[in-house]
Amino acid sequence: MLIFGKKSVRDTRVNTDKINMSLDNKCRIFQNLYGALDEVVLKFENGRVRARNVVYDTLPVLVHGNGPTKLQLNYLGNYIPKAWTFETGCTVCNEDLQDLSVLQKSDYPMVLIGIFIQQPTPFVEVFFERLLNLQYPKDRLKLFIYNHEPHHEKHVKSFVEVHGDEYRALKIIGPEEELNNAASRNFGVSIITPLISRHGKLWSNFWGALSVDGYYARSEDYVDIVQGRRVGIWNVPYISSVYLIKGSTLRSELTEETLFTSGKLDADMAFCSNVRNRGVFLFVSNREEFGRILSTENYQTSHLHNDLWQIFENPKDTRIQGGYENVPTIDIHMNQINFEKEWHKFLLEYIAPVTEKMFPGYYTKCTSFFNFVVRYKPDEQPLLTPHHDASTFTVNIALNRKGVDYQALFELAFVVRYKPDEQPFLRPHHDASTFTINIALNSVGIDFQGGGCRFLRYNCSIESPRKGWALMHPGRLTHYHEGLPTTQGTRYIVVSFVDP
Repeated sequence: MLIFGKKSVRDTRVNTDKINMSLDNKCRIFQNLYGALDEVVLKFENGRVRARNVVYDTLPVLVHGNGPTKLQLNYLGNYIPKAWTFETGCTVCNEDLQDLSVLQKSDYPMVLIGIFIQQPTPFVEVFFERLLNLQYPKDRLKLFIYNHEPHHEKHVKSFVEVHGDEYRALKIIGPEEELNNAASRNFGVSIITPLISRHGKLWSNFWGALSVDGYYARSEDYVDIVQGRRVGIWNVPYISSVYLIKGSTLRSELTEETLFTSGKLDADMAFCSNVRNRGVFLFVSNREEFGRILSTENYQTSHLHNDLWQIFENPKDTRIQGGYENVPTIDIHMNQINFEKEWHKFLLEYIAPVTEKMFPGYYTKCTSFFNFVVRYKPDEQPLLTPHHDASTFTVNIALNRKGVDYQALFELAFVVRYKPDEQPFLRPHHDASTFTINIALNSVGIDFQGGGCRFLRYNCSIESPRKGWALMHPGRLTHYHEGLPTTQGTRYIVVSFVDP
């Protein structure tokens, strides 16, 4: 098989009749990417993806890329032929996963976590708290901490003095050693590669393509990946900030100590260039919400509480669009089961008239961002601590029977499950609503024991309603409340935060 350069194929005149051969100069079979990057796009069909030549409107079967076009070939490989489609999503994401549930904790893979603090950074103490709370055996974790910033010495020292002995191994390099950025990373190359971005921006830790001079270029799918409209594991030319590298790869293809050094390139660009040149692919995953990139450009260390000044640069994320959960619960949201429109109709037909009778002068359109079923079990989620709901008022409807399905006392908003060993209660809170409805989905005394809701300001407790009955109460500010423990069985309720 011969694959000609684009120009030579078009300009060559060959008498193909004599040799019983035809020249594929319209890319019906072969597509050479060299010199033709702008001519090839993805064509999404039903359950599969093909390469399309837009000049000749053909669908080549074989795509060839060499030299600088290999990165585009990697991009096409994220989709073709069935790696990712709109119908199936990512079909290769679960390949070669290791099931930790079948292993003893002593047999878990050894993980080395490298932490690099290169400039004054907000929320360092919070970061160390979350590192400490990782659900992974600490005797299978090794830590490498490089701190270039004197301001954070106290944070690193505090963490190491209290918790350093809990880890398998620990190495610290402080600002007094005066290592540059590239040299410090060459000490501890081992890290994780999730997709993270700045809050509310498209700025992320990966590039979907490179320009001719090797810098940032936006790929066709970049925005969809960052915003989560396309979810999967993606072969990309550049990653930064967080890495997870397989130990065997470090011991084979990436054994050199200068991975983060290459001419005048920054350390992260040098790393990616060196890795690509060794034939190792770089992948980024957006299958989970892993976190955010902090903006550190305007971070100042001259205040008493520096992190409190980050409300504009690094605002706190909310878990659910359109509102917030003061007390996250074990639950199922209506939009997860495509029941949002039907539930809104139910609120308009049945809850709105009751609202106008209970609260004269208040008229509602039953706008509700929070509709969910909650499960309560003594060993899972038996109660909720006192809280305010994020609503004007809340509707809480029992889905099973107290004394039959469970014994309890509880409250909240979507489908929530309470179990003693999972989520037995909710701590005190305000609902993020004007009012809340809470509908029982099973029966107290039969499906579960305990549960219910207590309003702290009035010292008033409401035992779990009968199955199908609703508890309605105002949400934010006035009705601070908690979910009472479910002591036995499993309790389900469906909750709506209305007019948040």
